[in-house]
Amino acid sequence: MTARLSHLARLDSETIHILREAVAEARKPIMLFSAGKDSTVLAHLALRAFYPGHPPLPLLHIDSTWEFRSLLDFRDAFAREHGFELIVPANEEGRAVGLNLFEHGDRYTLAMRTEPLKAALDQGGYDIVFGGACRDEEKSQAEERVFSVRGMGHVWEPGQQRPELWRLHNTRLGKDPSARVFPLSNWTEIDVWTCALTHSIALAPPYFAGPRPVVERGGGLIVVDDEPRMRLRAGENVETKTVRFRTLGCWPVTAAVESEATDLTSVVRETLAASGSERQGRISDGEDGGSLEQKKREGYF
Repeated sequence: MTARLSHLARLDSETIHILREAVAEARKPIMLFSAGKDSTVLAHLALRAFYPGHPPLPLLHIDSTWEFRSLLDFRDAFAREHGFELIVPANEEGRAVGLNLFEHGDRYTLAMRTEPLKAALDQGGYDIVFGGACRDEEKSQAEERVFSVRGMGHVWEPGQQRPELWRLHNTRLGKDPSARVFPLSNWTEIDVWTCALTHSIALAPPYFAGPRPVVERGGGLIVVDDEPRMRLRAGENVETKTVRFRTLGCWPVTAAVESEATDLTSVVRETLAASGSERQGRISDGEDGGSLEQKKREGYF
C-alpha cells in the first residue's frame, strides 16, 4: 500500500512542486522576503526544493525605514547563512524628506513600499515574483490565484485572473505581464507555525514573548521600537509589558499581543486557542492606506 502523507507533508510537497514549476518557467524569478514567518518558511521550502544546489533566486526586501530593528538583523543573518542574494531597495528621497507613518498615512505606504517595489521589479526585469501570503491572512487573498497575473504597472485586477481547475496552473506570460506566485495559498497561519515547529525553523525574535516598551493605541499595543522617532499622543504613556507579535509590519502600526509564549510549542498552542485573525494586528490596514485589496490594485503585496 502507498503510505498516505500527513496534512503538513502534503502542503510541503505542493509548495515545493509550485516553486520548481514556476522557477522552471521563469525568465528571472525573485522571492519577496519580509523576514516574517510566512516568507521565512517559504524561503526554507525553496532551499529544500532546490537542494543541494544554490538557491536559484534572490530575496527582495523593501526597506520601509520603519522596520523592527531585530527583524532587519534576522533578515541579514538568514540570507548570509543560507546563501541567498539579498536585494534591499528603499525610497531614499522619501527617507530624506522624512516620510513617516505618523503624518503621511497612505502617502507613506505608496511612496515607501509600493513604488520602490515596482521600481525594483522593473529594474531587475523579474517576471515571476514569489510571495508568502496564506489563504486566511486577509479576505482579499481568497480572490487570488496561486499564479496571480499582474498587468502593466504591476496592478492586480481580480476579474482578469485565470482559472486554476484541479490545481492546474497557467504559467505562460506575455511580454509585459508578470505573475505574483503564492505557493502557500493552501496554507493557514497554524500550518506555518506547525511547519516551523516540525522542521525547527528559526523565526525572528518579535514572534516570541518578551518584556517590551508599549503604548496602547487604536485598541492595540504598539511596541516603541525606536524611542527617538516615536510620536506620543496626548494622554499616552509608555509602559513595559510582556508581548509578542502574530504578524509583523512597520512597527508604529503593528499591534502586539500580551503573551507568555517564548518558544514555538507555546506559540502553536496559543494560536490554536486564538479567535481572531493574525491580520487584526495590522492597524496599518485601516489607517495607512485603506484595505489590502486596494494596495494590491496599486501594485503592492
